Amino acid sequence: MPTVISTRIPGLNKIISGKVRDVYDLGDRLLIVATDRISAFDVILPTPIPDKGKVLTKISQFWFDRLAYVIDHHVVSCDLDTMLKAVVDAGGTVDADLPAQLDGRSMLVARAQALPIECVARGYISGSLWKSYKECFAHGGEVIVNGQRLPVGLRESDKLPNPIFTPATKAMTGHDENISEGDAAEIVGNDVADEARRVTLKLYSEANEYALTRGLILADTKFEFGIRLGKLVWIDEALTPDSSRYWAGAEYQPGRAQSSFDKQFVRDYLETLDWPKTYPGPELPADIVEKTAEKYRDAFRRLTGTEL
Repeated sequence: MPTVISTRIPGLNKIISGKVRDVYDLGDRLLIVATDRISAFDVILPTPIPDKGKVLTKISQFWFDRLAYVIDHHVVSCDLDTMLKAVVDAGGTVDADLPAQLDGRSMLVARAQALPIECVARGYISGSLWKSYKECFAHGGEVIVNGQRLPVGLRESDKLPNPIFTPATKAMTGHDENISEGDAAEIVGNDVADEARRVTLKLYSEANEYALTRGLILADTKFEFGIRLGKLVWIDEALTPDSSRYWAGAEYQPGRAQSSFDKQFVRDYLETLDWPKTYPGPELPADIVEKTAEKYRDAFRRLTGTEL
């Protein structure tokens, strides 16, 4: 199957065309299609990654199913015939190419009112948390990052004493901004913030416990939640390499950055170029594309024990 860079369904309104996903309005439901687009440094690159959209969708489906006992999710169906019928019922046209475009990379979901915050769980110190930690630690004394008090003397990639909740605002462009739990409560209300925190940490702990049995460490992850029929529900994607930092357990060595199952090959390659990290992005060479695609496929294999 050729890569899917963009989608179009005649008769339907595409309400979102994000860095990866196209979202169509089906009334009280949405159709989410994960393309093979890839972004780096907040720029969508012109070169797609084969199977990326399918990996993201199938990993999401795996986790939504596995962790449904923790919280209800928004997925109605990933069955192709069901999705095609929903397209027709909403006034869309199913042409000859649409079934192949949707198959394996799409989810029919219930519409929910998304919370205006990202819910991030961290079990290890890495990424932006490590950067902020170093800045605080350099000044001596207590280390408080986004309202969280952390031990002095942690190394990069060290396991935290307990997983922490570090919410963030959602940025339409650029990077999300980390905020404190108090800030999150001011945005969504105390009750919703408390429930989002509880569910975030529960989902992370359950997912990491399973990942460890598959030889993976879930260092951190971010969740999206929404309100549907007055209840908090899990929406968007679920614990994919695009929203989560997975490390190989056998290679884990604190005190340095770890190799992850995502687009690091792309970032490393782009860092070697004289590119200002602004649109338009450069084309990717074939070896970088294949290495990146294999990282995504490998994450799927390790998590599910099956081939794509």
